[in-house]
Amino acid sequence: MNILMIGDIVGRDGREAVINWLPTYREENNIDFCIANAENSAGGKGTTAKIVRSLLDAGVDVITLGNHAWEQKAWIQEADDFPEVIRPWNGSPAWPGYGYYCQSSKFGNILVINLLGQVFMQGVDNPFYFMDNCFQPLVEQAKAKIIVIDFHAEATAEKCAFAWFMAGKVTAVCGTHTHVQTADERILDSGTAYITDLGMTGSMDGVIGMDREKSVQRFYTHLPTPFQLQRGNVNIQGALIKVDTSCGQARSIERINIKIED
Repeated sequence: MNILMIGDIVGRDGREAVINWLPTYREENNIDFCIANAENSAGGKGTTAKIVRSLLDAGVDVITLGNHAWEQKAWIQEADDFPEVIRPWNGSPAWPGYGYYCQSSKFGNILVINLLGQVFMQGVDNPFYFMDNCFQPLVEQAKAKIIVIDFHAEATAEKCAFAWFMAGKVTAVCGTHTHVQTADERILDSGTAYITDLGMTGSMDGVIGMDREKSVQRFYTHLPTPFQLQRGNVNIQGALIKVDTSCGQARSIERINIKIED
């Protein structure tokens, strides 16, 4: 089984790149399941029902979010309508929406979980303790062998430690949030695929997708500067994971970094 994971989609350029590229890529590469992080897909922060529908129609099976999940206020009312769009499971119980999604397939049930790290993040439970208490009951309920976690976190060490914490229990732990693709993809010795960060789907000419001049100004002056998206020179970054469906273990993980021609 081939699982495609797409790194943080940033703004209009990022989401249009996915919408135009994904259908052909899925067909040509025999992609069985696609997960994309879209917490920055609406103007760089948050998402909307319209954007979600366009990504699902293009071939994304599950959309994950992160710490910017609620930046678009309308999404607070819309989240419950989209079970295939998941926000961090270890967030407040008052949050709308869902923290995981289980989809049936010819390979068996596929469970996708979204979690938020605790370093430099606010309003979430310790993901290690949370999963120690909540994970096994969910697996028994979902009856899934293939389990993928989008771990949306800031600190490299926390992501790596969490992958080892979940090693042997899940098919893959893939990091998102930093918008910088890491070169440490590997299969842990228990059959769990890991990469610290999938990277970003957006403009490579900015600062993690944002306008470079305004970003420089913000760091240079330490004064409030409006966020603005960088346009053009778009890459789609992520990873392709090959899974042994008989046991749910990952057999390989390969980074993808595809330039989209203007």
